[in-house]
Amino acid sequence: MNMLMILSVNIILSTCLIMIAFWLPQLNVYTEKANPYECGFDPMSSARLPFSMKFFLVAITFLLFDLEIALLLPLPWAIQMHNINMMMSTAFILVSILALGLAYEWLQKGLEWTE
Repeated sequence: MNMLMILSVNIILSTCLIMIAFWLPQLNVYTEKANPYECGFDPMSSARLPFSMKFFLVAITFLLFDLEIALLLPLPWAIQMHNINMMMSTAFILVSILALGLAYEWLQKGLEWTE
């Protein structure tokens, strides 16, 4: 009963906050607010310039590999486990997946900056 009440309150609160966040920015839309701000001067060119998709892909790849490193950080503390073979095999599998991902990115030329 208590868990059901907590879940229902969380769902109702989340739904209300999502609706407020969706409708609130649409109330005051005018051109001055939508224009880019450049130190009080009128913009000389468009501020909505497209950026390289290659940069985006490299950034996402970096975040994924960074997350993998964060998964490897607790390994020194995991050595204290009773079943060290399972810990070492899990670490080896994780590093193997990381190496395969890096090899795939390298072969697909995802790490090169040329366009």
